[in-house]
Amino acid sequence: MSPRTAGPEAVYFPRLATERLDIALCRASAVVARAAEARASDSGIGVGQHLVLKMLAEVGPSSQRVLSDQLRIDRSVMVGICDGLEGAGHVRRERDAGDRRAYAVTITDSGRQLLARAEAGVPEFLDDTFKALTPRERDQLSTLIGKLLQLDA
Repeated sequence: MSPRTAGPEAVYFPRLATERLDIALCRASAVVARAAEARASDSGIGVGQHLVLKMLAEVGPSSQRVLSDQLRIDRSVMVGICDGLEGAGHVRRERDAGDRRAYAVTITDSGRQLLARAEAGVPEFLDDTFKALTPRERDQLSTLIGKLLQLDA
């Protein structure tokens, strides 16, 4: 017998998932996060780094605090992400003109190039990761997750 069909425990989680959508969503999130981390190692950019570069490219210079808050990345982890990106020349930190105590993180041309290479692999990653869903189901999932995330805004 394979581990998935070994006995009553093989049907426990699917049943629990129908009873506890919160637990099912957390587990699905963990599966997708592991897949994203595995893909990130192939592209040479971690998920956190990718998120930071993407946000900076979209919204412009931001403080580490804003990046941390908006991306839901612990502030101490954000420092490490920004240190690594800065050390590689993908971002630069400058004093924030509006708050001299804070630093504004800005994406560089090198960071834009790295982001473009990483973004090129996203469609294939999404297709692989969500292959069990039809395009319509993916659209529905996206809409539903968007609604849930509005609760946190």
